[in-house]
Amino acid sequence: MARILLVHQNFPGQFKHLAPTLVRQGHEVVATTLHKSPPATWNGVRMVPYAIERGSTRGIHAWVSDFETKVIRGEAFFRKALELRAKGYQPDLVIAHHGWGETLFVKDVWPQARLAIYCEFYYKQEGADSGFDPEFPSRDIGDVCRLRLKNLNNLLHFNQADAGISPTEWQASTFPEPFRSRISVIHDGIDTLGVCPDPAASVRLPAHGIAMPGVEAPARQLSLSREDEVITFVNRNLEPYRGYHTFMRALPALLKARPRAQVVIVGGDDVSYGARPREGKWKDIFVNEVRERMTAQQRERVHFVGHLAYPGFVSLLQVSTVHVYLTYPFVLSWSLLESMSAGCAIVASDTAPLREAILEGETGRLVDFFDAPALAQRVADLCADPAQRQRLGAAARAFAEKHYDLHTVCLPRQVAWVKSLLAGGA
Repeated sequence: MARILLVHQNFPGQFKHLAPTLVRQGHEVVATTLHKSPPATWNGVRMVPYAIERGSTRGIHAWVSDFETKVIRGEAFFRKALELRAKGYQPDLVIAHHGWGETLFVKDVWPQARLAIYCEFYYKQEGADSGFDPEFPSRDIGDVCRLRLKNLNNLLHFNQADAGISPTEWQASTFPEPFRSRISVIHDGIDTLGVCPDPAASVRLPAHGIAMPGVEAPARQLSLSREDEVITFVNRNLEPYRGYHTFMRALPALLKARPRAQVVIVGGDDVSYGARPREGKWKDIFVNEVRERMTAQQRERVHFVGHLAYPGFVSLLQVSTVHVYLTYPFVLSWSLLESMSAGCAIVASDTAPLREAILEGETGRLVDFFDAPALAQRVADLCADPAQRQRLGAAARAFAEKHYDLHTVCLPRQVAWVKSLLAGGA
C-alpha cells in the first residue's frame, strides 16, 4: 500500500469521497488544510494544518498580484512539507488542487513523489469567460496582460506534474498541449441515490422578497411541495458569471405568464467569480432594475433564501417544477448535475460547459445566455407542459446516473486513475 498526500486548502473539497475510499483500500492517506484547528483524523485521513504567515504586498503591480498570493501559499505549504520530511514522511503520490498555488514547490521537497493536479480551469483570452459578456467589458486594456500572467501557476505546475484530472471535457479542453494529453476527464461524482426524485417532497425555508426602495425586504416562511409551481435558480453567489442578471430580467414576463409560479432564488450576495460592481452588490443592482416592472403581487412571489444547508437544497430541487441554470463559459457547477439527478426539468444557457450534459430537447432545454425574453418563454412553456417536464426530467436523471453517478461511475474511475499513477502511469 502507498503513502498518498492530498493537498486542498479547504479539504476535503473535491476529494470528499476519494480520500476515505483510499483509506479503506489500505493506503496511508494524509491531507493538508488551511483550517486552523482540524480534527486529528477525518474518516481515517490524517489531517495536517498549515498557516499563511503574511498577506499580499500593499501596492503591488496589479498584473502580478494574483501570482504573489499563490507564491505566498506555495511558501507556506513548502515550509510545512519540510517539517513533514524532517519527521520522516515521504509520500509516493501527491494529489493536489493546485489552483491556489500550494504545490508550486512540492517537488523541491519530495522530488521522487508523483504529482497529480486537479485541472479546474485554464484562463483564456478568447473562447471562455473573458470577454464573453459585452455588458461588462474589461475596465483596463491591460487586463489581457494580467490574464496571461494569471496562468503562471498552471504553467509552472505543468513542468512538474505527472498527470491531471478534470471534471468535464470542456474544462479539460481549456488546457493547452502538451499537458492536455495528460489530463483524465473524471467527474467528482454525484450521489444519485441521495439526490433523487421524491414525489412526496416538501420544503420549508426562511426567505425574503423584493421590497420597494427604502423599505426592508419582508421576511417570511416559505412552504412548498410538488403541488406548487416552483421555479428554482441556484448560485453560490448571485452575479453575472452565473447569469443572475439575465434571470432577473426574465422575471417580469415570466411572472406575468405564470400567475401561480413561486420563484425561489438560492445564493449569497457576495462575488465568487469575476469583478465586483463599481458600487453596491450585484444582487441589489438587478433587483432595482426590474422592481418597477413587477406588480406588488408578482414581487411577493419572488423569494431570496440565501445559502441553504444541503438537505434543504436537495428538498428544494425535489419540489422544483422548472430549474434554471445559466453560466458563462466557465467551471460547471455541481448544482446543475445535482438538479439533473433530482429529475428536474431544466432550462439552461446554450454555453459550452452545458452542452456536455444538457442535450437540447433530450435532457433539458437550451436558451441563449443573453436572451431574457426567450428564457421567460422557455420556462413558461415548460411550466405549462407536465408531460414534457416528466420526459425531460426522467432523461436528465438517467443521463446523470449513466455519466456522473458517484458509486458506479466516477469513484471507480478515480480509484483506477490513482492505481495507474502509483504503478507509474500518466
